[in-house]
Amino acid sequence: MKMTSAYASKVLRKLNEDKEFWRGKEEEGCLYVAALDEQPVVPEYDYRQVSETIRQIDEKIVRIKHAINLANLTSTVRVEFEYEDTQHVEKEMTVDQLLIRMAQLSRRKIFLDGLRKRDPKVRINSGLYASRKTTPEYQYINYDLAEVKEDYDRIDRELAAMQIALDRYNQTHEFAVEI
Repeated sequence: MKMTSAYASKVLRKLNEDKEFWRGKEEEGCLYVAALDEQPVVPEYDYRQVSETIRQIDEKIVRIKHAINLANLTSTVRVEFEYEDTQHVEKEMTVDQLLIRMAQLSRRKIFLDGLRKRDPKVRINSGLYASRKTTPEYQYINYDLAEVKEDYDRIDRELAAMQIALDRYNQTHEFAVEI
């Protein structure tokens, strides 16, 4: 069977919902309580059937995830970067490389976001001897705010270009899945 990553994600979501349904059935049906002086109400539960159903769902999940991973290792995506100086750069990466790079850039973007939000000079009012000290202390940034903002914006644009390329790939690239 052929499917795209987007479709495979939907199938995986449905399989996981089905698995949770059967796990719930198992949780509810594997035990029951009855008083000694009354007829027990035994829930419908067939251990073998439920276990086999869960095993089959797990096998499908493994096959689909393996096919996705294989496609991510072997399929390439062309990412087009546009920079402020009107420079146009195209880069070809495998999907797994793209995902790794996006995670790296996302972490870097979070750090740079913290740097760009700092004030150049902040008065420090804490510490053991703060109440006894007569002269105030200040904390200063040790970097160029404009340079940090420029890097933040560049990384933001690169992430957007990568996400667009990945979305296009996920919606259009088909790969084989043995179900």
